[in-house]
Amino acid sequence: MTKTVLRIDSSVRKDESVTRDLTNRIVARLNADEVITRDLIETPPLVDEAWATANFTPADKRTDAQKEILALSDTIVDELRAADTIVIGLPIYNFMIPASVKAWVDQFIRAGVTFRYTEAGPEGLLPNKRAILAVASGGTGVGSEIDHATTYMKFILGFVGITDVSIVAADQLAIDAEGSVKNAYEAVEQIAA
Repeated sequence: MTKTVLRIDSSVRKDESVTRDLTNRIVARLNADEVITRDLIETPPLVDEAWATANFTPADKRTDAQKEILALSDTIVDELRAADTIVIGLPIYNFMIPASVKAWVDQFIRAGVTFRYTEAGPEGLLPNKRAILAVASGGTGVGSEIDHATTYMKFILGFVGITDVSIVAADQLAIDAEGSVKNAYEAVEQIAA
C-alpha cells in the first residue's frame, strides 16, 4: 500500500484538463494515507544568479537571505523525499514538458541534495520511489521520436534515483480523443495500490 503520494499538476487548464482528470483517478486508485499536492499553475520562480549562489554556498555558511532564496526549493525537495509515489500530470506542449514543470525540476536538481557525484558518475539520492506520469497530448504519440516530454522526465527522475517510472497516456487526443481517454482509464485501473 502506498503511504504518501506527491501529486503534481501542471496543466494550464483548471477545468476540462485531461491530465488533472487522470491524476485524480490515479491518486484515488492508490488509496494513500497522505496526499501532498503541488499545483504548478503557480509556476515556481526560475532559478537565477542569486539562487545559484545560494545553492552552491555550503549550507552552514548560507546567510538568512540565501536560506530564504532556497526555502521553496527545500520544500520541493522535502515533498519528494516524503513521497512513496509521485504522480505527475504532464501535458505535452509543443512536443515538450510545460515551462512550469521545467521550473519545478530546476528547483530540485541539486548536487549533494538530490544527487551526488561519485567516481562511477552521478548517483541519485531519492531511491526506492515510484513515479507515474499522467500524460496528455494533442498529436504527439508517447514514445515517438517527437515526444521529448516523457523521455526527459524519465531521465530527470532517474537522475535523482527514481527509476520505477510508468506512464498513463491519453496521447494523440486530436486524432482519437475517445479511444485515447478510454485506453488511459483502462491503464489507471491496472495500477497497483
